[in-house]
Order: sequence, then C-alpha cells, then structure tokens
Amino acid sequence: MAILRWFTGALFSVLFLVGCSTSIDDYQGRTPQLKLEEFFNGSLVAYGTVQDYSDDVIQRFRVEMQGSWDGNEGELAETFYYADGSTQERTWYLTKTGPNTYEGRADDVEGVAVGTTAGNALNWQYVLQVEMDGDTMNLSLDDWMYLVDQDNMINRTTMSKFGVNVGEITLYIGRK
Repeated sequence: MAILRWFTGALFSVLFLVGCSTSIDDYQGRTPQLKLEEFFNGSLVAYGTVQDYSDDVIQRFRVEMQGSWDGNEGELAETFYYADGSTQERTWYLTKTGPNTYEGRADDVEGVAVGTTAGNALNWQYVLQVEMDGDTMNLSLDDWMYLVDQDNMINRTTMSKFGVNVGEITLYIGRK
C-alpha cells in the first residue's frame, strides 16, 4: 500500500510540474521584441558553461559568431573555443518561415530545428548529435533564448535523452 501511495504522489507531482511548464505564448508582448534576423546579424561573442545532470560544470567555452541575412535566409557561423583547448565549428542555415517561426539546419543537427518567437523570447526544439567517448549520441535540446536588450541575450538549454534530463547549457551572447 505504501508503494501505491508513493507512486500516486509521484504521478501527481509530475503532472503538476508538466502543467506549470512555460509556453512561448507566455512571452507575447514582452519587449524588446526578438527578431533573429536582426540580433544574429554581424559579429557576436558568447560565453557559456555545460552542466551535467547533477549541475556540475563539466565544460566552459567561448563562441565567436558571424551572422548574415539575405531576405528570409540567414547563416550563422560559430567557432567554439573550449576550456580544455579543443575547438569546434558549426554553421547554422536559418530560414524565417513565418512572422514568428524559424527553421535551422546544421551538420550536427538531426533533421530540422524548429523555433518560435514571442515578445523577447525564442524557443528552439532540435536533436543535436554529440560526440562522447568516441561515440555519437543524439540529445534532444529544448533551447530558450531571451533578449535582454538589442545587444545582449541569455540562452538556457535543457538536454535530454529518452526524456530524462542529462544536462544544461547556460550561455550569454553579446555584440562585439
């Protein structure tokens, strides 16, 4: 009987937390308004950390970014410089698909990243292929970006595998 009570309590807790999750629509009307084609245009620099499932910082990094747009098509070239001395490059190919919707493609993204903006926020959903110990692991990313002002952004990302949180990324992005 104690197991049944524990299971019922756990189930209600999960349902409560799911019901409290944030929606992109919660940011409607907030300013400044985020438009990827404006913020990710020109030279940017970012600083961030990767935390594992226990919130231990397992990696620190800096990213040099160069963005450009031609109409509804954008390109964002990123060079990562990790604290362990390694580097990585990624180029995002972005498409504005509607007034508040975007798609993104990159070599290490499985399929298409889908994003929606509202007010000062963007929510990206995508699967990233991550190299770990010589193997490639697909992680689902729930990526939230918040425009602080026209030159500064905060990015928080939750990484999961099979629905279980395996880590987070915290990132500051600013104009150079």
